[in-house]
Amino acid sequence: MTKTFGAALVGCGSISGVHLKSFAGLELAELKVVVDTDEELAKRTAQQYGCDYLTDYRQLFHREDVQVVHLCTPHHLHAPLAVELLAAGKHVLTEKPMAQNKQAAASLLQAAAQNPNVQLGVIFQNRYNPASQRIKQFLDSGELGKLICMKGLVTWYRNENYYITPWKGKWETEGGGVLINQSIHTLDLLQWFGGEIASIKGSISNDSLEGVIEVEDTAHALIQFKSGVRAIFYATNAYLQNSPVEVELVFEQGTLYMRGDYLYLRKGDQETMLCEPRVNDLGEKSYWGVSHAVQIRDFYEHLAAGKPFWIDAREGVKALTMVLDIYESSRAQKAVPFLV
Repeated sequence: MTKTFGAALVGCGSISGVHLKSFAGLELAELKVVVDTDEELAKRTAQQYGCDYLTDYRQLFHREDVQVVHLCTPHHLHAPLAVELLAAGKHVLTEKPMAQNKQAAASLLQAAAQNPNVQLGVIFQNRYNPASQRIKQFLDSGELGKLICMKGLVTWYRNENYYITPWKGKWETEGGGVLINQSIHTLDLLQWFGGEIASIKGSISNDSLEGVIEVEDTAHALIQFKSGVRAIFYATNAYLQNSPVEVELVFEQGTLYMRGDYLYLRKGDQETMLCEPRVNDLGEKSYWGVSHAVQIRDFYEHLAAGKPFWIDAREGVKALTMVLDIYESSRAQKAVPFLV
């Protein structure tokens, strides 16, 4: 059977593994080539996954056997590489964040609009988790009445060794710390559940890695939605383990509580488990969840059907804007209006 799409992956670092493993179960796509400026890493990865390797992504522009490019590069390279690849006629699926600042995000939004024959997808795999999908069903059905408030908590651990990678821990290249790298997924879920945002007030600090990184390891925020819903948010990399992410939604007629991939419904004194985790093989990275492969498959299915992918540039920029607004609010020490 001939695969519909030939794929390339740029950036063979740690996050690339969940993308590369997904090709084994994809009927629509075949991995043709991996790219990394570290030739030895690119070569090893190519040998492991049975494909070609390159050290310059620009060599992909004229490869007719590659229609889709996965971007797993450092944050500051997501937007400029995606802009070039879209202009070269390649579909792009980029890891979050789609950019590291608002200027880069604007350039990518413009490129996506100017190249309507190709698609840009942004990885927010946690929307595909069974618990997230079940929450969305409750919201859409109105079964629990009006949503009143929400909270999101991320208590993880990153030590000095994590920041040995040169681009991490720096404003210019990572774009931030715990907000833009780890907890952007939880912010994305809050805005996906809550709808349009009116304003954000937040603050950031470096509680445990002062002198090691430029960026924050801890943040909190108050998010006001146009519907009147209020959300509180807290994230830190200063804990000593990677605890399950917690999200709570309080409705008029019950409360949904998500801890990791478990979902519970509380009504009065009764609590019912609605979802439990899928099994994954990510070992110590199990807190990443298992839905990368689900989102990647969905992206290719949209391409094959000629349908616009739903987590596109305009959707992907929402959580990024939340992150950047928290940084702005922390500097200004006041709430900022949310404008996307």
